[in-house]
Amino acid sequence: MYRRSLCSKPGLTLLNWNSKMSDIASSPWGARKGLIAVATLVVLELALVISWSAGFVGVRFATDHAPIFLILLWRSLVSGLLLLPFALLFGPKLRFKDLAPQVLFGILAMSGYLAGFALAISYGVPTGLVALITDMLPLAVAFLSWPVLGQALSARQWFGSFIGLAGVLIASAWSLDVGDVPLWAYGLPVLGTLSLAMATLLQKRSPSVSMPVYQSLCIQCLSASAIFAILAWREGSVLPILDRGFVGGILWLVFVATFGAWSLYYIALRKSSPARVTAILYLSPPVTMIWAWIMFDEPLSWMMAAGLAVSLVGIVIVATPQKPAPL
Repeated sequence: MYRRSLCSKPGLTLLNWNSKMSDIASSPWGARKGLIAVATLVVLELALVISWSAGFVGVRFATDHAPIFLILLWRSLVSGLLLLPFALLFGPKLRFKDLAPQVLFGILAMSGYLAGFALAISYGVPTGLVALITDMLPLAVAFLSWPVLGQALSARQWFGSFIGLAGVLIASAWSLDVGDVPLWAYGLPVLGTLSLAMATLLQKRSPSVSMPVYQSLCIQCLSASAIFAILAWREGSVLPILDRGFVGGILWLVFVATFGAWSLYYIALRKSSPARVTAILYLSPPVTMIWAWIMFDEPLSWMMAAGLAVSLVGIVIVATPQKPAPL
């Protein structure tokens, strides 16, 4: 009876109803909103790739003006101090049992990772190659999952890991012929990436703590600054250099490479899927290579491009979740 009364009214037949919904969906305003949403996401992802690459470029720029550990000290210290008022005044109250894990993550994820790739750049390893090696994080996580979490690698993950490693060796072999860089310096970003992978796995293994990002990032930055202060002191001095290049480099690393990159990363995660955001970050090495070529005249080659392509294939194989077998 309800259907009869509904269909008896002019313009409210099921055919007309579907037609109206189709008109609304295909209206110029609906299409415009969809285009705006897509354009906003693309701009956001483009800014994420640029800010992510800015960390490598910023370190390369700052090394012309100061020792590397002094750069890392003031990057971490300024970032932590700027976040400290927000960490103390907003969010849950900080407890000692919550601080200890964050300090450990700061030592591994901040000190170990940043020191690894920054030292490699300071010794002359091409900036784009360093970005490529550190982009092997999914491979490092997969490799360390067995000793840390007891999760053995599947045959597909082993295959992807070997492909990714082959790509890095292809890109590295060319740079070994054109530069005067000690061979062991190429291992520094590998160690840094393994340190970040270990922090990632330990964080997954530890009991979940509802701590806002700005609080955990503040603790990790200040923890890293304590480590870098000791290393900078042994390197010569912990005092900042009153030089336009040094100050500009630190501001670049704090606001663009730290706050900008991480903020855009979490915004992108809210507006998109983790798989898409991870895939977007794979664009960071080629952007870094081109940026370093333009800004510092670092050489490019087809071998580096080929190694980059091979490595990205390996990363995709390792990072793509395996579909469960049908029952």
